[in-house]
Amino acid sequence: MAPTLDTIFAALSDPTRRAILSMLLEDDMAVTDVAEPFEMSLAAVSKHLVILANAGLITQEKRGRVKWCKLEPDALREASVWMQGFGQFEPVNLDAFERFLAVELSDAGHREEEE
Repeated sequence: MAPTLDTIFAALSDPTRRAILSMLLEDDMAVTDVAEPFEMSLAAVSKHLVILANAGLITQEKRGRVKWCKLEPDALREASVWMQGFGQFEPVNLDAFERFLAVELSDAGHREEEE
């Protein structure tokens, strides 16, 4: 079963997992090498790797006694296409949008009171 966008974005939501993906851009890495820069247990890093693998963002394979991680760049294609769909619009000024909503909601409340 192909991972869903929700699964991919959930995997990307964690800074440790994003850092792991950045590391794997360079080359395949052994799990122990992936874990080295992080101040957490090997078991904790392994949990992050499972989440990345479940999202299809990496694959893991055993070579001899060592488990290796490999980036699967095509796995980001669907998420990338989805995000690019927003590129056709002007960037949204969230502060201005929030002010607009506050005014509109306030005006709607006043109109209801008048009726």
